[in-house]
Parts: sequence; structure tokens; C-alpha cells
Amino acid sequence: MTNPRIETIPMLPFGMLNAFLLIKGDSAILVDTGLPNSARRVENALKKNGLGWSNLRLIVLTHAHIDHAGSAADLRDLSSAPIIAHEAELAYCQGRTPIFLPTRWFGRLFRMTGAIQRPFRYFTPDLIVSGDGHDLSDYGISARLLFTPGHTPGSLSLLLENGGVLAGDLAASGILLGGIARKNRPIQPPFEESPRQVAASLRLLLSQGCTRFFLGHGGPLTAREIDRHIRNLDAKS
Repeated sequence: MTNPRIETIPMLPFGMLNAFLLIKGDSAILVDTGLPNSARRVENALKKNGLGWSNLRLIVLTHAHIDHAGSAADLRDLSSAPIIAHEAELAYCQGRTPIFLPTRWFGRLFRMTGAIQRPFRYFTPDLIVSGDGHDLSDYGISARLLFTPGHTPGSLSLLLENGGVLAGDLAASGILLGGIARKNRPIQPPFEESPRQVAASLRLLLSQGCTRFFLGHGGPLTAREIDRHIRNLDAKS
């Protein structure tokens, strides 16, 4: 099957925060929703590709931090597209405060601002994944979801047939939050609940033939750069 086109939606400048549209024909899947009040950015990305809200078939959440799920409920209202997330992420979707474990000095400063802990419009996903390999072809795009915990308990990655993977915050690249500069340099995101699990999840993605990693902060990264990141995580554990 023909692989979908990946449209990056810059939710913050310089690649600091990304969401993604997967587009094939008149069908689109949105991966992550950005911060609250991001609907206009998604609408503009759809219009740029000759699409509208009715063409959005599914909203995939890699995880439920405010910068990835903050507009999920609003976008569901606008498009009628169902939201899919992993069952281990359900509590965060419904309003339980995530565990923000800083990975470096920037994460500690960022947590002190309170910005990442702000409430947003919580929701219950329409589709709750409990296992691996959930097929998305019924939504017009050949892709599958894989359970890749570590950044959060219910992190998901979306795998394409051409080796591309939308991996959320399993890694970042650049500086500070991610993006801005040195985007080919893998780093940990500001927060990570289990680096050991992250390393295992990234190994799993490499074993599945993933070659190009699209990330929520910075990226994309090659498999070689991800392998280097795994070794750095192993050295810290």
C-alpha cells in the first residue's frame, strides 16, 4: 500500500513542539493535539492539504501530557473523530496529575514554573487500546500502534510500513525542551517516568524495522541516532 504523507504541525516555533497529520487521499489521522487552544493550527494544516474537519478520521494520543493532549476534547468536538489512547494512560486523560520526573536541569526549572501541571479539558478516550499492534487501516491509512511505555505508563507509537514511526516523547532532539538547534542530537525530554522502560521501548521499535523517528520535540532522528540514545540511557541506569 502507498504510505501516507506526514505533515508536521508546528505547535511551537523551531520544532519545540510538534503534532502530525498522516494524510492519504481524503483521509487524515492526527497524532497528538498540542497545547490547549491549538484547534486553529490543526485546521490550517488540514486546509493546506485541501481537507477539512470531516476528513479527520482519528485522533491518536502518544500520551496525555498537556502539550500532547491539551486540545484533544476540543478537536473531537470539531471533527467527530474518535480519540484513541492506551488504557494505562486513562487516568492522565481523565485528570490525574502525571508524574513529572525531571531528566536534567531544564526539566527541574520547567516543573517549577507550573506550566506543565496546568489543568486542561479532560476527557475519556473513545477507543482504549490494551495490547500491541492495533491496526489503523479501517481509518484509511495503513499503520499500527505499538505499546511503548517509559515516558509515561501508556505511551504509544505509531508505525508506518516504510519504517517511519511517530514516537511521541520517547526521545527528543535539540536543546532545552527540544528543537531550536542541534536537532540531530538525541536527548531525553525534560521529563521521563522510566528511562529503563524507554530504552526497552526504543529497542522494540528498532527491532520492528523503524528507521526514521518523528518526535514531539525536535527530530526527526535516524535509527543510528536512536541507537546512540539507547546506549546513553543504558550508561545512566
